[in-house]
Amino acid sequence: MTNRRCVCPGSFDPVTNGHLDVIERASRLYDEVTVAVLVNTSKSGLFEVTDRIEMLREVTAGLGNVTVDSFQGLLVDYCRERSIPVVVKGLRAVSDFDYELQMSQMNNRLTGLETLFVATNPEYSFLSSSLVKEVAKWGGDVGGLVPDAVLARLRTRLDQS
Repeated sequence: MTNRRCVCPGSFDPVTNGHLDVIERASRLYDEVTVAVLVNTSKSGLFEVTDRIEMLREVTAGLGNVTVDSFQGLLVDYCRERSIPVVVKGLRAVSDFDYELQMSQMNNRLTGLETLFVATNPEYSFLSSSLVKEVAKWGGDVGGLVPDAVLARLRTRLDQS
C-alpha cells in the first residue's frame, strides 16, 4: 500500500496559528506531511531559515506524521525528487485564490503536481506572517496568533532589533 504524501510549502516567517491549523488538518488527511520552508535568497526575513525550521519542528512535534525541511528553487522539482504528488495550501481570501490558482495550474502543467486548497479557519482568515511581524514590531499583542514558543522567539528577536 502506498503512503499518501503531501507538502505544505511556505516562508513561515514566522509560523502562525493559521499555518499550524492547515498543517494539522493536512496531517489528518495524509500519511506523511512535509512542511517545506522556502529559502529565498533575494529576501531577508525576520528569522533565519534554520530558526524557522526549529520553530516548525517544535510546534509540530506532537504530529507524528509531519517532518520539516527546506527547499530552494522550484517546488515542483522538490516534490518530484521526493515523490510527493500533492501540495496543500490554505486560502484566506479571494486574493489568495487568484494567486494560488495560477501557481497550482503552472505546477500541474510542469509536472502534474496536484494542489489541494483548504479553506482557512475563519478564526485565522485575516492572519499573515507579515501582519504579525508588523503588529509585534510596534508593540501590539500577537498572543493567540502564533504558537507560544514562536511568540517568545518573536519577542526576543524584536527586542534585539
